[in-house]
Amino acid sequence: MAKSKTIYVCQNCGASSPKWLGKCPACGEWNTYVEEIIAKESKQPQWRQEGSAIKTTTRPLSIHEISFHPESRIDTFDQELNRVLGGGIMPGSLVLIGGEPGIGKSTLMLQIALTLSQYKVLYVSGEESEQQIKMRADRLHIQATNGLGEADCYVLGETSLPNIFKQIELLKPDIVVIDSIQTLQSDYVESAAGSVSQVRECTAALMKFAKESNTPVMLIGHITKEGSIAGPKVLEHMVDTVLQFEGDRHMAYRILRTTKNRFGSTAELGIYEMTDAGLRQVTNPSEILISQREGDLSGITIGATLEGNRPLLIEIQSLVSTATYGTPQRSSTGFDAKRLNMLLAVLEKRVGYRLGVQDVFLNIAGGLKVEDPAIDLAVCTSIVSSFLDRPISGRVCFTAEVGLGGEIRAVNRIESRITEAEKLGFDKIYLSKFNLKGLDSKKYKIDIKSYSKLEELIEELMH
Repeated sequence: MAKSKTIYVCQNCGASSPKWLGKCPACGEWNTYVEEIIAKESKQPQWRQEGSAIKTTTRPLSIHEISFHPESRIDTFDQELNRVLGGGIMPGSLVLIGGEPGIGKSTLMLQIALTLSQYKVLYVSGEESEQQIKMRADRLHIQATNGLGEADCYVLGETSLPNIFKQIELLKPDIVVIDSIQTLQSDYVESAAGSVSQVRECTAALMKFAKESNTPVMLIGHITKEGSIAGPKVLEHMVDTVLQFEGDRHMAYRILRTTKNRFGSTAELGIYEMTDAGLRQVTNPSEILISQREGDLSGITIGATLEGNRPLLIEIQSLVSTATYGTPQRSSTGFDAKRLNMLLAVLEKRVGYRLGVQDVFLNIAGGLKVEDPAIDLAVCTSIVSSFLDRPISGRVCFTAEVGLGGEIRAVNRIESRITEAEKLGFDKIYLSKFNLKGLDSKKYKIDIKSYSKLEELIEELMH
């Protein structure tokens, strides 16, 4: 008889304990320990149980002895996804895509599966039936046929990992999509699907399959209420690439970020628009992030920021009104609330505006979350514009960091920010004097205004 033992595992952080605990000592969460049975028995790999093709290195190799032949990536015909992945899907890679429910993860993966008509794609769904996926495919209006007229996208409704591997052996697909990893269940772990042990075991088996067969596997993962991928972090450590699908599901735009990428940069960003026919690529996001409004309104400015390596022009909206309930309110959407308080203190101390008795509301239009300090100047001018109720022209933009002394500090990659503003037809851009060093302003048609102090810029802008 195989010996087995019972342990309790935290479903939030993965910590284990020989007995049940009400509060996890590792992460501090309550009622997260679940009983799991761990079987102490020798088991063979789930993938290729007989005759495994693993080749072990018997001796250390010098770095000069190792031969490397770069493999060509799989073009997904989706420029946004290609950019985020670093040029396409790498053969043998394990890619994890996480996001909130209803954000569009399954839609994106089904679009890619239907578009790759020259590859055989197996779409495994443990959450939806084949009929539901067929309905979604019909709504996307994408033809999934090759030159012979045969469908290249195969759908499998299954949650048992051994059964999935059996179908993979028979079909021999070029790409495998798993929707989702939390629904899979392995026979070697006696716990419920979605538990830490199941997720770890299934991911390890899929990683083994991807590396041995050189077949890329795309995993869809759930996220917790804090916004991190459920699993917990062990899932992100095991895969090659982690993509985060963000955005408010009540708004049309979605942002695809890279938080980990072994085959490319983590500084890239993809933007989509959710439509009735699926996700549409947004090639020029600055145009959609700047609202088309009639006339100039107070409290609205345009800031030039960078999302990864891509320059974006975003709209900052602010509303300053007299506090009526004693303690003034400070509310920000898409911008760090602590940094907002810091900028308000700078405006009051260094520029002289009494904002301590005012309610201040700040919003980054388009549902973006911006951490780039280069929009500090746009935020400050937006707040002053609303406070004085004096509109700023929609043909000017700002890009600079604001220091605690009221100084306007330089930002990086100023050339790409100026070029983006010029391309979108802006007449004037305000930046730091320290950014002029080494900058050839004559090659730009846009008027470049530079300042070193926030007080001087606001005085000229508002008077």
